[in-house]
Amino acid sequence: MSENRAKINQLLEKQEILHEKQESLSEELNELRNEIIRLKNVATAPLEKEKEIQILNENLLEDLKNIASPRVQEETKIETAKIDANPSETIKASQSKSDIEKFIGENLINKIGIAITIIGVAIGAKYSIDNDLISPLTRIILAYLMGIGLLGFGIKLKSNYENYSAVLVSGAIAILYFITYMAYSLYNLFPQLFAFILMLIFTVFTVVAAINYNKQVIAHIGLVGAYAVPFLLSDGSGKVAVLFSYMTIINIGILFIAFKKYWKALHFSSFVFTWLIFYSWFLGKYETSEHFMMGSSFLFLFFAIFYVLFLAYKLVRKEKLNKGNSLLIVANSLLFFYLGYSILSLHETGQHLLGLFTLINAIIHSIVSIIIYKQNLADKNIFYLISGLVLLFITIAFPIQLDGNWVTLLWASEAALLFWIGRTKKVSLYEAMSYPLMILAFTSILQDWFTVYNSYVVEDTETRITLFLNVNFLSSILFIVSFAFINKLNSKLKYPTLLGSWIKVTKLLSYVLPFILLFTLYYSIRIEIGNYWNQLFEDSALSIQAVGEEYSNYYSNYNLKDFKIIWILNYSLLFFSVLSLVNIKKLKNRKLAFANVGLSTLTILVFLTLGLYSLSELRESYISQSLAEYYQRGTFYILIRYISFVFAAIALTSSYFQVKEEFATKKYKIAFEYLLGISILWIFSSELLNWMDISGSTQSYKLGLSILWGSYSLLLIAYGIWKNKKHVRIGAIALFALTLVKLFFYDISHMSTIAKTIVFVSLGILLLIISFLYNKYKNSITDEEDV
Repeated sequence: MSENRAKINQLLEKQEILHEKQESLSEELNELRNEIIRLKNVATAPLEKEKEIQILNENLLEDLKNIASPRVQEETKIETAKIDANPSETIKASQSKSDIEKFIGENLINKIGIAITIIGVAIGAKYSIDNDLISPLTRIILAYLMGIGLLGFGIKLKSNYENYSAVLVSGAIAILYFITYMAYSLYNLFPQLFAFILMLIFTVFTVVAAINYNKQVIAHIGLVGAYAVPFLLSDGSGKVAVLFSYMTIINIGILFIAFKKYWKALHFSSFVFTWLIFYSWFLGKYETSEHFMMGSSFLFLFFAIFYVLFLAYKLVRKEKLNKGNSLLIVANSLLFFYLGYSILSLHETGQHLLGLFTLINAIIHSIVSIIIYKQNLADKNIFYLISGLVLLFITIAFPIQLDGNWVTLLWASEAALLFWIGRTKKVSLYEAMSYPLMILAFTSILQDWFTVYNSYVVEDTETRITLFLNVNFLSSILFIVSFAFINKLNSKLKYPTLLGSWIKVTKLLSYVLPFILLFTLYYSIRIEIGNYWNQLFEDSALSIQAVGEEYSNYYSNYNLKDFKIIWILNYSLLFFSVLSLVNIKKLKNRKLAFANVGLSTLTILVFLTLGLYSLSELRESYISQSLAEYYQRGTFYILIRYISFVFAAIALTSSYFQVKEEFATKKYKIAFEYLLGISILWIFSSELLNWMDISGSTQSYKLGLSILWGSYSLLLIAYGIWKNKKHVRIGAIALFALTLVKLFFYDISHMSTIAKTIVFVSLGILLLIISFLYNKYKNSITDEEDV
């Protein structure tokens, strides 16, 4: 006994230990469950969370049962052994119906059967008609009796065989529809109104039966039959008001049943049938003089029914918005707009109200969005979708009702607003919508520039555009403000994009936005300057008939085109100079600095070629005073060159600071020094030619340039030795070599003896001086460059 008692105590202690381990493990499992639930709450929809929590609880409960009752596994093994030991039970289980067999036996066969029955009734009716076996009235009565009998039989079986009963009832309803059509169409036994009422009763009964059976198939059969009624009973009279009134009643019934039973397929079916019927009628039967008011009214009524239908689930049932729902809402809105726009465009008065109609679409959606927002009726995605439709129709309304600059301005403002909402309020839909609007706005402003600034006609003074004081320039400035706002918002790290799948687009945006902004800022002023001089040139046109001549002579002041080129270049040089300084002081953007240095260099080179050539043309006109009796050739034709030199100096200075600030490397500094040296030489050469031409010298291109280039080479070599800049010395030697080539192959060909003497002696002395400098400072000249 004492041994047994000791053993019992040991077992009790062991049991206590196991019990403590069980409680500890239970607590750990409970903590694990809570942690998983917490993590699931972050990313899982409410319904999915509830289901997953339930499954998790069941699994954890099963684990706890296994821990609390170790014998469960043994009992499971025993049950398995029992089943294996009783083969009759196994055979019985294997003889249970499979899912495929159940589907065929309980669903497919009865539907095939009812279809064959309906076909049989139709064949029998046709046979009796073809062979005149019974009178038309008797045929219809027998057919009705068969349909009603099948209906009653189906209803009787509902309590025990609901699915089978539902199929019989739906087939009976189809037979009743068909028979009513035959009675009206083939035998004229019913007037149209009576047949219409009869089929309406069938439709109402179908709705009631679908709700009672809770079977969507009955509703679909009733729906197909209901929409077929108008076509089956049509007498070609064109009474579309009756057709659409009937469809309205049907749609309201469908709205009720679909909402009550949550049958989405019924939504889609009724949506497709309604708009197909309406669109088919519009294409084939619509007459503006007869159907305008009626068609417009029913169009709005159908739109409103489906709008309410689609939103009812979201607002009342608090259902989340998905892609399918969004597609139907957008499709319903766009179909209404397209058909309404088409109806109005065919009407004499309505075609002037297209913009107003588009705006009304926006107002309708805005009212809905405000109600949703104020009452907090649905999730934010529905509000954003409806608000997106508001913005869509406002966007469409601009080009429909407005012209030119207003369209550009409103599109740009709307793009900025959508982008701001999308980034700051984290609504990716709005950000995505802003991108096509940016493209539209930019395309629109380009079109405005092309059409407005190329439409000036001399005879039409109303087309004259005052420099900067015009609506076109104002719209350009407001466009720039909008895109500057977008660009600033895009550059802020605290407002990242939520369009993860559009990462390439958003990266491209960081380059495209600044480009559009800077291009518009530059070109909006440039085109104003160009247009100002174009208008002056058009105004300068003269038609003068000299005494004794038969035909008139036509003149224009072509120097105005030279002034246009010069002032556009002056503006360009100033623009890129200011941009460099702004970037150095505030923006500090290396990519912008690189682009700006390149554009500044290009502009300087254009100035050195085309600009200086235009200045020389003005000089020639000033000297020759050609057409001075018609156009004034004053000293400003000469002074303008020095104004241009100031702008060029500003551009070179800003480029120097930009290179020094952002590109403090040897190769960039060398490149700038070459640009600076070439610019100085080119401008000095032009200035020399300018004054030698004014003074009347005939050797300007030979004597003067050769001495200038040689002297400039000497200065560069001296500077290169002083600053220990090898590239400057090499450049100077290359320039001197070019000067010598010019001397021997061009200068001496038509030069006088005195001129030849002056040039040769001058260049010889310069060469000697250069050689002396190299010899004197040969020890201090190294390959090292102090850049």
